[in-house]
Amino acid sequence: MDVISFGSVFLELVFGHVPALPRPGQEIFAEEFAISVGGAVTSATAAARTGARAAVCAELGDDLGGRVVTEHCEREGVDLSPSLRVARRATGITMVLNYDGDRSFVTHVPPRPAQDAPELSRWADVLRSYRPAWCYVHAGIGVADFLEAARAQGSRIYLDVSLNGIGRSAEAVLDCIPLADVFVPNEAELIALTGSDSADAAIATAGTWGTPVVVKRGAAGAVVVGPDGAVRVSEGVTNVTVRDLTGAGDSFAGAMIGKLLRGMPLAEAVVAANRAGGEAAGRLGAVGPVEVAGLSSVLPGLGLARKESG
Repeated sequence: MDVISFGSVFLELVFGHVPALPRPGQEIFAEEFAISVGGAVTSATAAARTGARAAVCAELGDDLGGRVVTEHCEREGVDLSPSLRVARRATGITMVLNYDGDRSFVTHVPPRPAQDAPELSRWADVLRSYRPAWCYVHAGIGVADFLEAARAQGSRIYLDVSLNGIGRSAEAVLDCIPLADVFVPNEAELIALTGSDSADAAIATAGTWGTPVVVKRGAAGAVVVGPDGAVRVSEGVTNVTVRDLTGAGDSFAGAMIGKLLRGMPLAEAVVAANRAGGEAAGRLGAVGPVEVAGLSSVLPGLGLARKESG
């Protein structure tokens, strides 16, 4: 196996541009709507699109989201055999609202039964069974032990992070970084993690960690931080109309891993990652619109005029 993306999966209800977030009691109309899937499936999909043998390790519930994720992965050639199918609701549902050039989320994740084994313990079993060349994983509480096991068997680690993960335990995130082959936060995440007052100061701190760091900067590309300093990489950035940023970071990850698997140097792999991230920003949904039981998943705004029948 070339790469396994470890994490959770989500069914996404994605609303295109809205003028503002609704106030209590207010209804806002979006210009576009799409159904998509996201979470760990996003990076795996992007890697598969580069030709990599990609898989997802997540819980797949007996629910609509689990079925949509399964159908999407069958179409994209993403292996779900490392995932665990459970006879209950398990797939998260996320509402994505795009506004002011960014997006906000409202998410529900069904609670796991208290008697179920922690997902991290199952990840370790999957790691030993599949021995992937690369693991895509988010830093967080309890993850360091998993990363040590991955390194011990020769798997390489693409370490991502989220603001929520930093908020839960910045210390746990920092413990993960020395165990990664590359750590890839965005600017806001790196600033929050380092407690810096600017991106430049945060990048300077990251340069002392010893682990290669790639800082995602959206339309400005990325910064590759290593022992020889920081190099800005803007190649690969394309001029797109931003519709939804939800899948940009994970698409960046999958494309970058796909190129690293082919032996491409890190800075050159970032060029391909920039391109994939930009392409993702130009579509609705983390992996783009998906079909659901024959329903068209992309509904453009209908405008104000309506043709009457009869």
